[in-house]
Amino acid sequence: MNPFKLQDMLRDFFKEDIGDRDLTSEALFGEDATGAGKFIAKENGIFVGESILIEAFKLLDPETSITINKKDGERVEKGETIATVHGKMRVLLSGERVVLNLLQRLSGIATLTRTAVDMLDSETTKICDTRKTTPGLRMLEKYAVVCGGGSNHRFGLYDGVMIKDNHIEFAGSITEAVHRARQRIGHMVKVEVETETKEQVMEAVSAGADIIMFDNRTPQEIQEFIPCVPDGIVTEASGGITLENLAGYRNTGVHYISLGFITHSARSLDISFNVGLKK
Repeated sequence: MNPFKLQDMLRDFFKEDIGDRDLTSEALFGEDATGAGKFIAKENGIFVGESILIEAFKLLDPETSITINKKDGERVEKGETIATVHGKMRVLLSGERVVLNLLQRLSGIATLTRTAVDMLDSETTKICDTRKTTPGLRMLEKYAVVCGGGSNHRFGLYDGVMIKDNHIEFAGSITEAVHRARQRIGHMVKVEVETETKEQVMEAVSAGADIIMFDNRTPQEIQEFIPCVPDGIVTEASGGITLENLAGYRNTGVHYISLGFITHSARSLDISFNVGLKK
């Protein structure tokens, strides 16, 4: 995770929530009032948010002290204290909501990702994410996927060529689409092709694709397609895969299974923040 980008993001988040002042905290507490706050897990899950805790409160007040009990990717049990912060009450309460929102969101993604990884239960096939992330939070959400035991697909349109059905339609064929892409990109860039039939798989192989995606294919269809793909080409399954049918893809031989729901449909992990005033 890029710490400089994280700091910029947090500044924007605080501008949105605090604006130029926290009216409630300023009305109730003097500048010198100090206290402590605990982030407590209210359910079991996977924690993500070490850097957020540190950077967020330090941005509001460098004198704030943070003690973190859980590392990113570690399991938390209901009732466990994730972290404790000591500092000015105005700072603790002004930063509470932004920090909680992020911790809950990212921990929820990591928890759902770990559930998917455990459900698949495979040493040869990896779970990865997609670009179906919350605008503005992609860096954080993809980091949460890794903390949950998953892998990252491309981060955006800029770091990998992914030829889908509409690209193929406009180009005229898979062969032509791959050819055009190869003419315009550098040798370091991978080319992935989305396929739906055995004939398309074979054409993608012949065209020189680096990665072949089996789009909305059943485990049985993938097992039929896999022998057509040489060992040097990476394979991916995507589309129509849920927690309920994920285990069925365990022995298909595919290298990656990309799941949009681990980011776009993850439920936030329930975490609370409780403070006490120091006299």
